[in-house]
Amino acid sequence: MYVPTSFREENPGKLQEFIKTYNFGTICSGSDGDLKASHLPFLLEEKAGGQGKLTGHMAKANDHWQSLAGKEVLVVFQGPHAYISPAWYEEPDTVPTWNYVAAHVYGKYVPVTEEGKLREILEKMVGFYETGMPEPWNMESLSKPFLEKMLKAIVGFEIDIQRIEGKWKLSQNHPEARRQKVVRALQNQGKPNALEIAKLMSQKDRT
Repeated sequence: MYVPTSFREENPGKLQEFIKTYNFGTICSGSDGDLKASHLPFLLEEKAGGQGKLTGHMAKANDHWQSLAGKEVLVVFQGPHAYISPAWYEEPDTVPTWNYVAAHVYGKYVPVTEEGKLREILEKMVGFYETGMPEPWNMESLSKPFLEKMLKAIVGFEIDIQRIEGKWKLSQNHPEARRQKVVRALQNQGKPNALEIAKLMSQKDRT
């Protein structure tokens, strides 16, 4: 990922929190000209290994997993993003741009097919995603035959994280007065992505 110095985010805690918040990612791989990507929910276990571990699963019918064992993969996590109009600067010789937040995770893909470990991955993911629900659902409500059928239809995986790149492109390369004009314009739009970008631009600990 192209990351100019002013947009680089390297704080481990901030990157991990971002991944846990925007946890629906895209796993990408390429080999001999065969490029593949799968869109999946992920669970970050930040205390596993040096930089943490991602876990998840995909349909066994998705042949993407068959070419991944032991290979390095890229998982892209996309956060809020918004178009920035040069008209908001109220200055000549300015151009449009796009503000956004993203993280790229690189690591080794390890398939999980053993039923006990696969079930453990699913239970952890369900527990995480059901948190906050009025009546949290759990896998115990499934009949044994149905659960066994579902387990046979998926393959789990772990990704031992080797490197995380973070890009917080929030107009840091512009003067503060100009940035505040952008914040106000985004707030006036009232759109969810625009409001999130405005909030990130207003944080004092921004990169």
